[in-house]
Amino acid sequence: MRSMLKYIKGYEVQAVLAPLLKMMEASFELIVPIVMKWIIDIGISNGDQTYILHKGALIVLLGVIGLICSVTAQYFAARAAVGFSTKLRQQLFEHIESLGFSEMDSVGIPTLMTRMTGDVNQVQAGLNMLLRLFMRSPVIIIGAIFLSFSIDVPSALVFLGSTVVLAVAIFMIMYTGVPLYRKVQGHLDLILTLARENLTGARVIRAFNKQKEMAATFKREHDTLTDMQLYVGRIMASMGPLTYVMVNIGTILILWVGGVRVQSGDLTTGAVVALVSYMAQILIELIKLSNLIINLTRGIAGGKRVEAIFAIEPKMKKNTPEKSEPDTDISDTDISDTETYDTATSKPAAPDAAHVRFDHVSLSYYDDGEEALSDISFSAKSGETIGIIGGTGSGKSSLVNLIPRFYDATEGRVSIRGKDVREWPLTDLRACIGMVMQRSVLFKGTVRENLKWGNSAATDEALWEALRLAQAETFVREKKGGLDAAVEQGGRNLSGGQKQRLCIARALVRKPEILILDDSASALDYATDLRLRSALAGLEYKPTIFIVAQRTSAVRGADQILVLDNGAVVGMGKHDVLLETCPLYSEIDRSQRGGADANL
Repeated sequence: MRSMLKYIKGYEVQAVLAPLLKMMEASFELIVPIVMKWIIDIGISNGDQTYILHKGALIVLLGVIGLICSVTAQYFAARAAVGFSTKLRQQLFEHIESLGFSEMDSVGIPTLMTRMTGDVNQVQAGLNMLLRLFMRSPVIIIGAIFLSFSIDVPSALVFLGSTVVLAVAIFMIMYTGVPLYRKVQGHLDLILTLARENLTGARVIRAFNKQKEMAATFKREHDTLTDMQLYVGRIMASMGPLTYVMVNIGTILILWVGGVRVQSGDLTTGAVVALVSYMAQILIELIKLSNLIINLTRGIAGGKRVEAIFAIEPKMKKNTPEKSEPDTDISDTDISDTETYDTATSKPAAPDAAHVRFDHVSLSYYDDGEEALSDISFSAKSGETIGIIGGTGSGKSSLVNLIPRFYDATEGRVSIRGKDVREWPLTDLRACIGMVMQRSVLFKGTVRENLKWGNSAATDEALWEALRLAQAETFVREKKGGLDAAVEQGGRNLSGGQKQRLCIARALVRKPEILILDDSASALDYATDLRLRSALAGLEYKPTIFIVAQRTSAVRGADQILVLDNGAVVGMGKHDVLLETCPLYSEIDRSQRGGADANL
C-alpha cells in the first residue's frame, strides 16, 4: 500500500487539513462534558442562572465551531480521496495498456475490469474514511481517558480497562476479516467472468437451449459468493454489538463506582455526568472506529489486488525512436539489396520498399508452455501477397500477430526491412501496418469516426475511396447520413459482413505498407470476397499483404502461400505447386472444390 502514496501528490494540503480539522472538532467535543460538569456543580448547585446561560452559550459556540470544522474536513477528505483515486485509476489504466496480450490473457479481462472499478472504489472509500477518522477517534478516546483520570482515577480505570479489551477484540476481528475479504473479491472476479460470458454469448446459449444450465451455474457461484459475504459480514458486523455491550457495561460500572463515591463525598454529581458523557463519546467513536476498520480492511484488500496488477511487468518493451543503423544481416537472397532505410525516422524510406522476414521463429504464449509456432522461416518482398492457410488452431493468427508485436517471438526474430520488430518504436511499427482482426471491433460513434482511426487526417474523398475498395461504399451511401451514420457499440446495428467491410476500410484508410487480413472476410459472400480481392490486387501503392483464410479460393492468387499445421509450416509455394507437393493443402482444396468457390 505504501507504493500508492505517490498518487496523493497534489492533494497533500487537503490530506493534512482534513484530519487536523477533525482533530480540532474532537477537541471542542471533549470540552463539552467539562462545561456540563461546571454547569451542574456550580450553576445548578448555586442557582446561578447567569452562569448557566453563559456556559450554555459556550456549549453552543463549541458546537457551531465544531460543525464548521467537520463540514470543512469532510470536503477536504472527499477532495483528496477522489483526486487520489482518479490518479490511481488513470495510472492503472495506462499500466494495463502497456501490458502485452500475453499478460492480459493470463490475468483475464473481467479481473482487470474489477481491479480498475470495484477495487479502486474500495481504496477511495477507505482513504476517505481514514482521513476523517484516524485523528478524530484516537483523540476522542485518548482525550476522554486522560480527562477522566483528571476527574476521578478509580472511575477512569474503567475507561482504560474497557478500551484495552475492545482494542484486542477489534484487532482479532480485523486479523480474521482481511483474508476473507480477499477471497470475496477473488470470487467476485469469477462471477463477473460468468456474467460476461452469459451476456456476450447470449445467442449461442439460447441456440443450444442452455439457459437453465447457465442460470444454474451462475446461481451456484452467486450463492457461494453470498455465503462468503454473509460469513465475513457477520464477523465484521459483530464489532458494533460488541462495542455497545462493552461500553454499556463500562457505563454501568462508572455509575456504580461513581454513585458510591458521590455518597461518600469523594465525587460530585457533575463529575459523574461528565464521566458518563465521556463514556458515551467513547461508545460513538468506537463504533466509528469499527466502521473505519471495516472500510480499511476492504480498502487494503482492494489496494493489494491493485498492486498485484502494477507488479506485472510487461515483457514487451516499448522502444523509443533513436538514430541507429538498422540490422543489415540479411542472408536471404529473396530480399533485394537495393532496399533502403531512413534511420532518422526509424521508418521505411518508401512504401514500395517494405518487406517482412521470419527467421526460425517460435512462439509460446506462456513460460514453459506448448509452442503455438515452431521454427517458422520465410520472407515476403515488398508488394507481395502472402496467403496463410491451415486448420483451426494451426497458428495462423499467432503468426501474423507477431508482425505488429502483439506478441514477441520466444525464439528467432521477425524483421521488417531488415530491422528486428523488437527494435522498432511501437508507434512507428504499427503506424506502417494496417490490420483487420478475426473479430470485427467497431466503436460507438459514426462511420466517419471509426474510419478515421486509420488516419485522423483523412479527407472524405479518402474515406469513400477506402469504402469503395472494401466493398462497403454501397451500403454506407444507403444509410441515413452516409459517413455520419450512427454506429452502435460493437457495431451491433450492422450485419457481420458490414462490420468486416468497415474494419477493412478502416485499415485501408491509412494506406499501410503492410496489410494484414486475419480471416477478415469470413462473413462475406463469395462474390463480394472476389471483388474485394480484385480491388486489393489493384491497389496503386502496392502494400505487402498477408491474407489469413480458411478457403483456398481466398489465397489462390497469392504470390506465396504458407500451409500451417500444429504451428509448423508443412507447405510453401504457389497454389498450383502446393496442389502437387502439399497433401494437406490438396486435401483442403479438394474438400472445398464442390463448394461455391470452386469456380472463383
